[in-house]
Amino acid sequence: MYHNGVYHMFYQYNPLGAVWGTGNLSWGHSVSRDLVNWDALDTALDPTAPFDYNGCWSGSATILPGGIPALLYTGRIQGDKEVQVQNVAFPKNPADPLLREWVKPAYNPVIPLPADVPGDNFRDPTTAWVGRDGLWRIAVAAKVGGPNGIASTLIYRSKDFRHWKRNALPLYTSRAAGMVECPDLFPVAEPGVEEGRLGYASGPASGAVRHVLKLSVMNTTQDYYAVGRYDDVADTFVPEVDVERNADDCRTWRRFDYGHVYASKSFFDSSKNRRVLWAWANESDSQDNDIARGWSGVQTVPRKVWLDQDGKQVRQWPIEEIETLRSKRVVGLLGAQVNAGGMNKIVGVGAQADVEAIFEIPSLEEAETFQPNWLLDPQKLCEENGASVPGRVGPFGLLVMASSNMQEHTAVFFRVFRHNHKYKVLMCTDLTRSTGRDNVYKPSYGGFVDIDIEQQGRSISLRTLIDHSVVESFGGGGRTCITARVYPEHAENKNSHVFVFNNGTGLVKVSKLEAWRLAMASVNVVHGG
Repeated sequence: MYHNGVYHMFYQYNPLGAVWGTGNLSWGHSVSRDLVNWDALDTALDPTAPFDYNGCWSGSATILPGGIPALLYTGRIQGDKEVQVQNVAFPKNPADPLLREWVKPAYNPVIPLPADVPGDNFRDPTTAWVGRDGLWRIAVAAKVGGPNGIASTLIYRSKDFRHWKRNALPLYTSRAAGMVECPDLFPVAEPGVEEGRLGYASGPASGAVRHVLKLSVMNTTQDYYAVGRYDDVADTFVPEVDVERNADDCRTWRRFDYGHVYASKSFFDSSKNRRVLWAWANESDSQDNDIARGWSGVQTVPRKVWLDQDGKQVRQWPIEEIETLRSKRVVGLLGAQVNAGGMNKIVGVGAQADVEAIFEIPSLEEAETFQPNWLLDPQKLCEENGASVPGRVGPFGLLVMASSNMQEHTAVFFRVFRHNHKYKVLMCTDLTRSTGRDNVYKPSYGGFVDIDIEQQGRSISLRTLIDHSVVESFGGGGRTCITARVYPEHAENKNSHVFVFNNGTGLVKVSKLEAWRLAMASVNVVHGG
């Protein structure tokens, strides 16, 4: 949340070790002035009360009238750690600019477990908002109707932020999804209109403003979203989806990120009138490595989120503050051609870099024909057509975290296919050669980029942020994003390289390429006193 000039980041944290442990989690607390450099504070919440004895789990922050923040969170109760309830906490001293201490009222839980929800399937309250009727609302993830019940996002209303009543209708249900987690509902402004804040913007009814609903699905460990209409009278959400997607099955919706992230969460940054998205990227090597490092899991770079011109999808881009880390600028390959099988090194760029490129395809005539069944599984398509598999128009893109002998490298690339008299663009991140180490998850990730590449002048953009074990890529101006965790052995010797490559049969032009070394951010520094 943003409060009185300070950004606060609360996160699931085990103070006793680098891994999950027994699940008796606390809320870590860090603060920042710029969303880039962070200071660590003491934990905000710890499992000390009967209503959270077995863990302070996920939740959200809300700024109440008068500027007082409140934390809503899921607690696992004493005596039965499978029973989940919703609790509230307030700052002990609201005048403290860092909000270092929090108190949990004795009247918790504010929302007990419903009778029709199994104990361990009721969690993750959202940031609250106010409807036109003046009532507070939150959404909570649940599985209604027993262990084989329906994945539901329930709505609760309150006059006073203490007494909550469940709405008769759920916000949304998805019978096929199993259990969903970490719901997030927020408005998106139409193109050319300034962003609003859910429940706080005056003017037209909520149904006239489109919203995004994001759900995290347990059995796929992926985040899915849809743009749609939220009715703040009935408190229901109706997705607006394409023909290839199913409104009733959230697993067919678009994804914020087609890579290695989960449990994303957004907040409205009132200081810059923008929606900012965070996402959790956990480790993909062994738990023994986590313990040896002393930490496990990171947040992605914070991203600005807005509605695309087509009204069907959101776009994401690293917040502008990330650019303050840019140090030495490297410019090269402008207007250069990368021939079939070609590979050009970007000199001076290594394991901590920001690379922006625009690739132009002189001719699309030779593009391979797209098969309709490929729509169902772009990741499988990337697995079968990795960076080393020659194609016609593509693969072309970047090789990052590459060793001098190329035995280790991570490929971020595009392929273009002919589809229904138009063209389909596939974006992949291929980890199969990212490391020579064993016991590391090395998949290929993939998603389609929803653009008309002909209207874009037969060109497509790519921005990749490289930070040692994290590679975040934004294709087509942030329409498709892929985050990967990589663990190359050569990186320990600080000897990584970046290349532009083309493994298609036709040449590719690099109409723009800019790259920067990135300085080190100050992350979770602990100050004495």
